[in-house]
Amino acid sequence: MKNISFVAIISLLLLSCSKELDQTPISEVGSNNFYKNTEDFEDAVTGIYSTLDIYPNEQFYLSEMRSDNLYGVTETGVRPYEKINNFDLTIATNEDVSREWDNDYTGIMRANTVLDEISEDAVPDANIRNRMIAEAKFLRAFFYFDLVRLYGKVPILDHVYTPTETLNISRSPVSEVYDLIISDLNEAVLNLPESYPNNLVGKATSWAAKALLGKVYLTRSGPTYGIEGPGLDSGEYDKALALFNDIIVNGPFGFVDDYPAIFAYDNEHNPEIIFDIEFITGGTGAGASYPSISVPNGYLEANDVGFPNGEDRKEVSADLIAAYPDGDIRVDFNILMGYTDQNDHFNPSPFFVKFINLNEAGQDRFDWGLNYPVIRYTDILLMKAEAILMGNAGNSADVDNIINLVRKRAGLDDVTNVDLDMYLAERRREFASESKRWYSLVRTGKVLEVMNAWIPEEDVQNRMNLMDANQIIYPIPSDQITVKEGLYEQNPGYN
Repeated sequence: MKNISFVAIISLLLLSCSKELDQTPISEVGSNNFYKNTEDFEDAVTGIYSTLDIYPNEQFYLSEMRSDNLYGVTETGVRPYEKINNFDLTIATNEDVSREWDNDYTGIMRANTVLDEISEDAVPDANIRNRMIAEAKFLRAFFYFDLVRLYGKVPILDHVYTPTETLNISRSPVSEVYDLIISDLNEAVLNLPESYPNNLVGKATSWAAKALLGKVYLTRSGPTYGIEGPGLDSGEYDKALALFNDIIVNGPFGFVDDYPAIFAYDNEHNPEIIFDIEFITGGTGAGASYPSISVPNGYLEANDVGFPNGEDRKEVSADLIAAYPDGDIRVDFNILMGYTDQNDHFNPSPFFVKFINLNEAGQDRFDWGLNYPVIRYTDILLMKAEAILMGNAGNSADVDNIINLVRKRAGLDDVTNVDLDMYLAERRREFASESKRWYSLVRTGKVLEVMNAWIPEEDVQNRMNLMDANQIIYPIPSDQITVKEGLYEQNPGYN
């Protein structure tokens, strides 16, 4: 069962916290000594977690929609996600591009507020105080990692600044952003607990910090593509591998044999889940909207969920569907090949239904009670295989064993001599709709090759542009560029 106490606190904060989205770059002048004691700081830390509420949605639009898993083109071409799908060069004003930037910096501001304000007087128990600091640093690292993967260079705000002060802080090199991320995560590893009592399940653990740190090393080890993006060609696959092995050997997690059970509404916090984002339904204000954003409005209307919302098309690519071998149980669980609308008309447009259970619908299409799996155990296993393949570190036989473990759960036969392309294909099938495909292609050096082969085959409406290396990251949002002339330069390749 979901932890009601922790989620209930988040729900209150989601309703009451004001996100200073009109202030660019994002910052805020402290808390005016609002936080006085341990309880106040527990609420403040929970407020940082509450910033994650839109993370699943924005990852879908900025990652899954960007990849070869979706072909999101409508007849009218007016949806914001279509320009992302199409590799449009004028997306600096796109609402999703700016919303994720704003939200990440809101989370960073909240983390910095805790880190700046917490003291021995306010939180006398050193263990509790150190745990709160570690949570704030884990989440700050989480937000900065999201930023660096999406935008490349970003301004480093490592404590609370006034709006005037932020106008003198330019974007830092990617390597310096990673330095802060790694420093924060190393401290989180040391000071976060391995687990929590039941009333606090859902908070970041030391295992979650190790998992995220391993992904950070894996990502910055990837190729640079000649841009100032997330890859630094640092060759730290051994560091990533050591962290993944630690989690596999010593962690309290496990491989769930039943694939659909990983995502069941009545099976949250199962052994697969290393870190998730907590949601609860029932009119609390903390329900999730991400389960329904991948499905057509007509499907929801036909099933008495939600309300009309105009044209909506986020079609699963034919290439992804064809990538599932006969007998793979994941295809039917992940994808619905069409639906019958309220007029008894069948719409043969495939879409993701991985996170939808119509029997669990809340008050509307924005109110689902399913936690969002950010890092799960299968991801750790597969990233271990990736570290071995990319870094020539570890035992290559382990790669085959990992891939075959995943394939067996999917109902598929074993394979041998797994190479990078076979690995990426299996990872794609496993994590469809979990917004991991784009990042996998980027960090393994395959994104240009794969996407530019896929676009001409899939783009039946001739809307998409071929991509170049500049489109591996997004533009800096235009409202950030205009806040002060010369403070930020736009990422190359964007208008």
